[in-house]
Amino acid sequence: MTTETAVFGGGCFWCTEAVFLDVKGVTSVLPGYAGGGVPDPTYEQVCTGTTGHAEVVEIKFDPDEVSFDQLMAVFFATHDPTTLNRQGADVGTQYRSTVLYSNAEQKAQAEAMISELNDTGVEGKPVVTTVEPLDKFYEAEKYHQQFYARNSSGMYCQFVIDPKLAKLRGKFPERIRR
Repeated sequence: MTTETAVFGGGCFWCTEAVFLDVKGVTSVLPGYAGGGVPDPTYEQVCTGTTGHAEVVEIKFDPDEVSFDQLMAVFFATHDPTTLNRQGADVGTQYRSTVLYSNAEQKAQAEAMISELNDTGVEGKPVVTTVEPLDKFYEAEKYHQQFYARNSSGMYCQFVIDPKLAKLRGKFPERIRR
């Protein structure tokens, strides 16, 4: 099996991780940090908004089962790509909407999808998602991994993550793991 990698930041990485773990063709999802200038950042450092990093997920996927474009469609549909440096109550550059590309093809695909979303006006406002080169991905601390699976009955999960999962299931029923 061939595996490719996508890195997306859609606000809180707990939400983004939970969404992509449910997508057929995704082999792993790892929360972490990317897009900043501080080596080996900690969660506490990233939360200050001074490192330049975003909370992101590294998605390993089988391109024979799901394409990068299909993953981006899920990404754009399950968070608000029109709000600069904010997702819900989470505010700061660390919560920016971003696609971090690892090759020219991913960059072109991301730019084309954002252009299409803006041209069709499907989001109602301009998409502000950044398209940035992936320099380095830093794995988040273990206590951030599998957060939804370990805390699904918690208030944050019920009020913030569950609606994103409902969007995924409603818009992409064919993409859901069975």
